[in-house]
Amino acid sequence: MEEFLTALGLSFAALIPLINPVGAIPVFCTLTAETTSSQRRKMALKTSLNVLIILLVFYFIGEFLLEFFGISLGVLKIAGGLIVAHTAWEMLTSKGKLSEDESSEIKEKEDISFTPMALPLLSGPGAIGVAIGLSIQGTHIDYTIGIAIGIFLIAVTVYAALLLATPLFKLLGKTGVGVLNRIMGFFILAIAVQLIVNGILMLFK
Repeated sequence: MEEFLTALGLSFAALIPLINPVGAIPVFCTLTAETTSSQRRKMALKTSLNVLIILLVFYFIGEFLLEFFGISLGVLKIAGGLIVAHTAWEMLTSKGKLSEDESSEIKEKEDISFTPMALPLLSGPGAIGVAIGLSIQGTHIDYTIGIAIGIFLIAVTVYAALLLATPLFKLLGKTGVGVLNRIMGFFILAIAVQLIVNGILMLFK
């Protein structure tokens, strides 16, 4: 039971800053501005399910991918840290994750639940890298169930955030959401540095 709770807390704490549901609120509001309330609820549910599936798939095949490509955990941590640092820097400088071409193309899409919401905005490369890293830190059944439940709770959090996106955006305003996003970006940058340091120490060991 202790290993289950530890794994659950580990997965949630490691992934929720990278998923950053609050940061996705402005994009979700913009892309669903011309839809009805029921359509927004449906899109929020589909997005959260896509996040759940993506993270679970990479968690369960993570060890196989590392063995197949011959990548060590230390190298993965460094690579993941660099990607996470890039994401954090974009948050701190308020730079969007999507290019102008991608943004214009997305405006014509009817279903935005997989792209861009699930990928790359929520369960992007950084979160995927962490999910893969979690897959080789434990193999006991309690650990596996704990990680899976933690990922499920993250998907529920994403659903709740997107469901409340419009009222939250109206309450906080663009400035309020931007401030929260920058604060989250700072902590994510700290996580990135820690990942890189841990990866370097692993390689030297």
